[in-house]
Amino acid sequence: MAGRNRGPPLPMKGGPHGGLPPPGHEPPFPRGRVPMPHPALLEEMRESQFGMGSRPIPPHPAVLEEHLATQHDEIQGLLVDNQRLAATHVALRQEVEAAQYELQRTDHYARSLRMETDVQMRELYEKSAKMEMDLQVVDGMRSELMRVRSDIKEFTAARQELTVEVQRMTQDLTRMTADLQQTPAIKAEIEGLKQELQRARAAIENEKKGYAENYEHGQVMEKKLLAMARELEKLRAEVGNAEKRARAAAAVGNPGAGYNANYGNPEPGYPGNYYPASYGMNPINPAHPVQGGAEGCHMVLCLLLSGYSQCLNEFIFDACACDFGQTSG
Repeated sequence: MAGRNRGPPLPMKGGPHGGLPPPGHEPPFPRGRVPMPHPALLEEMRESQFGMGSRPIPPHPAVLEEHLATQHDEIQGLLVDNQRLAATHVALRQEVEAAQYELQRTDHYARSLRMETDVQMRELYEKSAKMEMDLQVVDGMRSELMRVRSDIKEFTAARQELTVEVQRMTQDLTRMTADLQQTPAIKAEIEGLKQELQRARAAIENEKKGYAENYEHGQVMEKKLLAMARELEKLRAEVGNAEKRARAAAAVGNPGAGYNANYGNPEPGYPGNYYPASYGMNPINPAHPVQGGAEGCHMVLCLLLSGYSQCLNEFIFDACACDFGQTSG
């Protein structure tokens, strides 16, 4: 089908075909061939032959020949045009085939390009998914890094605190080492203090024993002093009675004589000096023997009172000394 009516290409701009002779040099009636009448002429002849009217007069042969020559020229022109169109058709078919081939190549290239693009897009999508996963991992690592940095800061602060604590403990250890070096002296001092404490305890025990003994002695002395006081009161009463009896007897024996200045007070007090200058050398009055006995009793009473006062003062002093020693211990 593609090779049908295929011939050499026609020249452009209406030039004559290379394989055909020019129409002006071609004989009008080739030998052995009669040109086919034109279809319109045949139609006219058929209409004139089978027409209903009267048959017209046939034209002149010269007119027919001229008419046939004109038709032959038209036929030749149509043939040339047909050949030109056939060549154009062939050229266009070739161009179409070339265009189809190019389209096929373009389609194949487009498909391959589309496949490559799809592959690249798939690779890019996979890469983007992988990069997204990597970004998520990086975000996790970033948060982990931030947490690690915060932990590092906390550990740094803790390390600084521990360093300060270690320095302080080192200073304490140095001080304790120095104290340990002084331990023998401290132990010796402690031993000395223990010995002093033992001596003090022994002294306190001795003081307690002495205080108990003094307390018992004081109790005995107090009892004795109380007995002596009672005896002294009895003696005072007896002396007073004796003085009264002596004054009464003196008043009876010597009514004009005055009383002694030392006995101006009838009560047994001690406002004056009871010891005359001739103490121990009192003469015995033979006229008043009772008077001499009263003075002797009075002297004995004064001696007892002075001894009682001295003993009482000594007892009070000893008791105060014992109380002071116990308070100091």
